[in-house]
Amino acid sequence: MSESPASGASYAAAGVDIDAGDRAVELMKEWVKKTQRPEVLGGLGGFAGLFDASALKRFERPLLASATDGVGTKVDIARRLGVYDTIGHDLVAMVMDDIVVCGAEPLFMTDYICVGKVHPERVAAIVKGIAEGCVLAGCALVGGETAEHPGLLGPDDFDVAGAGTGVVEADRLLGADRIRTGDAVIAMAASGLHSNGYSLVRHVLLDRAGLDLEARIDELGRTLGEELLVPTKIYSLDCLALTRTTDVHAFSHVTGGGLAANLARVIPDGLHAVVDRSTWTPAPIFDLVGKTGRVERLELEKTLNMGVGMIAIVPEESADVALETLADRGVEAWVAGEITERGDHATGAAMVGTYLI
Repeated sequence: MSESPASGASYAAAGVDIDAGDRAVELMKEWVKKTQRPEVLGGLGGFAGLFDASALKRFERPLLASATDGVGTKVDIARRLGVYDTIGHDLVAMVMDDIVVCGAEPLFMTDYICVGKVHPERVAAIVKGIAEGCVLAGCALVGGETAEHPGLLGPDDFDVAGAGTGVVEADRLLGADRIRTGDAVIAMAASGLHSNGYSLVRHVLLDRAGLDLEARIDELGRTLGEELLVPTKIYSLDCLALTRTTDVHAFSHVTGGGLAANLARVIPDGLHAVVDRSTWTPAPIFDLVGKTGRVERLELEKTLNMGVGMIAIVPEESADVALETLADRGVEAWVAGEITERGDHATGAAMVGTYLI
């Protein structure tokens, strides 16, 4: 029934349900509690999350690292399938794996969930995924915001974003200045598409080819929707484990732009990273996107991760220990290349079978 002109206006009449928001908060509390670290003060519901900074006294010169991100149009796949408890893993991975690249230990995270209409169980499922991701990253979820935007978003539409903070000792900061000729490039396998390139994937597989998300694809071994919603691998604790067992020089988180563009961000002037593409075979989903959409290989390479989610650059003599450490943690990894002196090739060139970065 429409509101009569004589009726008084209200927030509920405008489409915002405060009671539903309160119900969502109650449902998510148990999941947020699972992420708590000893440094976290107070509970869910305050105006700000509190983290006891005296914990940083153990550092000689603590550097705070921060990052913020979302998961892009992967949320559209979750919305279409009505699956809300995995997208949070993606969010944590996108934020915290950026932070760990410099060698920082993840400390805490906040989230922002924007919806067209608050469905408490859906919001709680999203937060459940975020909380589970925070546990995998070793950080606390100290707070967040759920915003209801009727009129701007449809009743089932939503988006998520997050911000995180980590800490690293100044003299253990990782990056390009540590990389040397002869260093080994260690690739860590991606769990799937992760959370980048979904605009291309959706355009190719859903809009143009008209594939059904609930249809089983033999080469994938599961339905298309299940494949597209595989959570992004969270490497944070694996990377920190590497820093304890080997002399890691740098990490590179392979996200938007693909392997070449992201690895180039940590390669110093005067050096190349030569990556041998024959050292791994991308999962079938990458071939499906390429063949279905007749997408040129170079376009795939600069849009999708092509099977590598994180890179570690370590001294050549540390490569075996690095691989053993990752294997012990259940992470598939391999030596994919090496650091060489810069030649006459253009930076970022993608040669047949080889990345020259």
